[in-house]
Amino acid sequence: MEQIFDGLDMLNQDNSIPRNIRRGAEEAKKILSKEDEPLDIRVASATSLLDELANDPNIPLHGRTLIWNIMSRLEELV
Repeated sequence: MEQIFDGLDMLNQDNSIPRNIRRGAEEAKKILSKEDEPLDIRVASATSLLDELANDPNIPLHGRTLIWNIMSRLEELV
């Protein structure tokens, strides 16, 4: 989970990434941090949000690749 948070932080701190994508990365981190919800629900919610972000036409290629890597790590958790 720590690697996922690190990747989301990288997205959030990269100024070449559009602001809405950075906000989405922060939101995904908040979703995953909610300890009171089951892990599978948190992962599904975060994956759905990240999928929307990855399909944004304004995201640079390196940002999209990072999102795909994060999503792959999330799939390993479930």
